[in-house]
Amino acid sequence: MSGRSDVPDGREEGRWRLGFQPVREILRSQPHRVAEVLVSRSAGDRRRTIQGLCERHRVPVRSVAPAELRARLAEAGQDQAAARGFAASLVDADRGGTSAAGIDPNLVVLVEDVQDPRNLGALLRVCEGAGVGRVLIRDRGAAPLSPAAAGAAAGAVDWLTIERITNSAREIERLKQEGFWVYGADSAGEPPWTVDLSGPVVVCIGGESRGLRRRTKGLCDGLLGLPMRGRVESLNLSTAAAALLYEAVRQRLVSM
Repeated sequence: MSGRSDVPDGREEGRWRLGFQPVREILRSQPHRVAEVLVSRSAGDRRRTIQGLCERHRVPVRSVAPAELRARLAEAGQDQAAARGFAASLVDADRGGTSAAGIDPNLVVLVEDVQDPRNLGALLRVCEGAGVGRVLIRDRGAAPLSPAAAGAAAGAVDWLTIERITNSAREIERLKQEGFWVYGADSAGEPPWTVDLSGPVVVCIGGESRGLRRRTKGLCDGLLGLPMRGRVESLNLSTAAAALLYEAVRQRLVSM
């Protein structure tokens, strides 16, 4: 058993994209996965953008009354408020996004125990913006890649390569064998600008309350932290991750 998988099947794991941005990005990145798009007649001028993408990629699109859209989403067990006039049903669960320019295969993020789907989505948005090559999410204890997570990611989930893993320690050992240096995010860590992050690097991000697991932290080659000069004790998860990852991006640009 490899301990790795694509994002598993299941309605909660991403059978739908809800909202203008998530629907637009799945149509741009993976139109072959879209079974049908529903657009509320009350959605306004942005309907033309979605309808144009559907026509370009030959994806079925229906203009429906707001009540019909709400009923369809309720039947599917989806968050009606998150749709805001736009919903796309998918033919299968997430299999990883389409690679784009700027993706760095030597920058990997490992995530464990992030339980709030909106925090997970915000983190994925940061990862996509920083050009992360792969995101590894430890299955147990993590939020699902639900429509709430996809909405918070603002479409980024469909451009990323996302893999579910069952064992963080096993993945870290494998990545080390491939030549990666592994760093964990921790409040007691060294400032990222004092560490060489220009090569093959894995950044491990822990959960909202307890951070990284003890075993995961012990396997890291080093810990990265941000000096807090104000009165609050910490930054939120995605903000801290953005600071760490963009320091890695900066070092890569400087070393080019």
